Amino acid sequence: MLSRLGALLQQAVETREPSVDLLEAFTEHWTGITGYYLEATDESVPARRTDIPWRLRQLLDILAHEERQRPARDAGPCLEYLLQHKLLETLATLGKAEYPPGMRQQVLLFFSRLLGQLQHPLLHYLNVHRPVQKLLQLSGDRLGSGAEKEEVQLAAVLCAKIRQDASLLPYVLEGKSILNGRRAAESSREEGLEHRPGAAASCPPAQPSPPRRDGDLVTCLVALCRSKVRRAGVALKARENLLLLAGLSQEAAATCLARGSALCQLLTGHLCELYGAVPAGTDPADVLAMDRASWRSQGDGAGDGGFPGKESLAEFLGWLDFLDELVMGAHPLVADAITEAVEEKFFQGILQPQLLQMSELAVLGATAVLTGTVRQLRAPALLHRLVLFLLGPQRHPETPGDAPHPLRAQLIDRCDHLCDEISLASLRLFEELLRKPHEHVAHNLVLRNLEARAYLQRGSHAPEERGPPETDPEEDGLDLEEDPYFSDGFPDSFGAMKNPSLASTPSGKGQVSEVVSSFLCLVPEEAKTSSCMEEGGYDTYVHDALGMVQACRASAAPWGWPSSPRPLDSCHPGVAFYEGHFLKVLFDRMSRILDQPYSLNLQVTSVLSQLAALPHPHLHEYLLDPYLNLAPGCRSLFSVLVRVIGDLMQRLQRVPHSRAKLLLVRRQLLGLVPGEQMDHTVLFKGVVVLEEFCKELAAIALVKGPPEGPP
Repeated sequence: MLSRLGALLQQAVETREPSVDLLEAFTEHWTGITGYYLEATDESVPARRTDIPWRLRQLLDILAHEERQRPARDAGPCLEYLLQHKLLETLATLGKAEYPPGMRQQVLLFFSRLLGQLQHPLLHYLNVHRPVQKLLQLSGDRLGSGAEKEEVQLAAVLCAKIRQDASLLPYVLEGKSILNGRRAAESSREEGLEHRPGAAASCPPAQPSPPRRDGDLVTCLVALCRSKVRRAGVALKARENLLLLAGLSQEAAATCLARGSALCQLLTGHLCELYGAVPAGTDPADVLAMDRASWRSQGDGAGDGGFPGKESLAEFLGWLDFLDELVMGAHPLVADAITEAVEEKFFQGILQPQLLQMSELAVLGATAVLTGTVRQLRAPALLHRLVLFLLGPQRHPETPGDAPHPLRAQLIDRCDHLCDEISLASLRLFEELLRKPHEHVAHNLVLRNLEARAYLQRGSHAPEERGPPETDPEEDGLDLEEDPYFSDGFPDSFGAMKNPSLASTPSGKGQVSEVVSSFLCLVPEEAKTSSCMEEGGYDTYVHDALGMVQACRASAAPWGWPSSPRPLDSCHPGVAFYEGHFLKVLFDRMSRILDQPYSLNLQVTSVLSQLAALPHPHLHEYLLDPYLNLAPGCRSLFSVLVRVIGDLMQRLQRVPHSRAKLLLVRRQLLGLVPGEQMDHTVLFKGVVVLEEFCKELAAIALVKGPPEGPP
């Protein structure tokens, strides 16, 4: 009985005034921390070897225990003490002083645990979010201080709190400006306790402040994104938390982030900084040979060798991929602000001057990195800005006298540059552009000039039949023989294929099988070599074409392209046809395929194949129909190829043992024999590319079928 009575009395004593004992213990531990600075004599002793970390943990445990014993959202005496006596302000000051050494890490850990473990809403208090801002400012100013792991932990806790309650964002970003001008000289009671969640909710909303460049959560996170502490994943965690902030669905929070912080300036500034670190003479082939960068694999593969500047290029493309991811997942207000900043600061401020300058080395490097940039982007908003920046907004048909978009004109002209390397890099750029899921690319470069179908001859035949002309094919053939491209000396087997586009067909237009045969038979047997080699057959081309056409159809599905050509009676008659700047350069390049380097020929034909695979009926007709009745002065892809074949057959007849030499060159290209130099090597390599290109076009035509519908 006596023991029970003693236990009951002890329990009554413990439950009657528990807060008094907790507060006494709390103040005792705080006094122990401050007393260290009065008694310590050795300033070199690290904080972890003092009792400060233990006392900080005790303070936290007392606060957590106190909260568990009290009703929700009711601040206990210990929390009141912490707020009234500005303990967090003092700790932030001690952390800034870094005394004892490592104190900053201990303070950051305490803040992270305090905000993460306590359920009581603390960030509305001025005496909480002001010292938090002080620590964030230190994080943004002192990258590489050794406390980055603890800094990103605090930032992650803050982002988690903001995700739970987006109204906290202005407090963390703007500090005192959200308090309608309240001054720091107010009494501690007012500063510490007046701004509770309920009071904050009743205040009128503050207007977004001008973007801040001093320390705040955004500044801290962007700085930590540059961290090299890969073992702790600091940069990755910082980027993940930036994605979290940018994706907040509340419009007020998005407005605060887009207009009241330096987010856009900081993100774009770092992009420009990383771009400036990429060597000016970067080889375009090296850029395209790199794997697509990922913002999650920051630093992976760095230092593993490769070309000079590979690490710098990987960092730039990785950051670009992060911005791309950020724009895709961000609130529309934030996404628009970021894309606008990228266009203004990077596209117009950095890329445009480099692309328009005269230095060939700088142009080559800028074009190479631009190609990598195009390949990297997936966010529709960023891609749209980039496409308009490069090509301009124009959608009306081109005329030779147009005042062109300066950058577009320069980039297209460089596809036919005196420097083969610049031509090659520019063609690669356009191939990457044509692969992107953006309708304006194909329309601006090609389709706007084909809308009126003015490349067709308007004769007595029904316009939709695309049949042969009224003139006698033999008479027309005589005209071709007078043409310098079609002079005497053709082999007998080539006679029937002088101009297949003029061959009559029973249906009045080319069926798929006839179109395929036209391309496959375009190169005469005397110039063919693939059949003599043990290579993949025509099925390989069909397989590749199927993948390309399916990818193009998937991209173009949302664009609402018609399935059949526009009726000629709805087109304005008498409109002079102009193929446009881009196709003109490609056709001019194609007509010189027998005189150009092998790599350049491969790239020209690759771009044309990409165009031919697009599922627009006018492109299909203009590039893949050998039976077009062309208007006077017009050329199509097939007519260009016919003239090249005519030139080829004349040249081959003037080269002794041309067949054997042609076979040898193909073996050299396949790596079967050493690549010894010989006369007419460029010519023979051009013949090989020409034969392969005709097979590609035949395969694309087979897969696509007639323009009226699928095969």
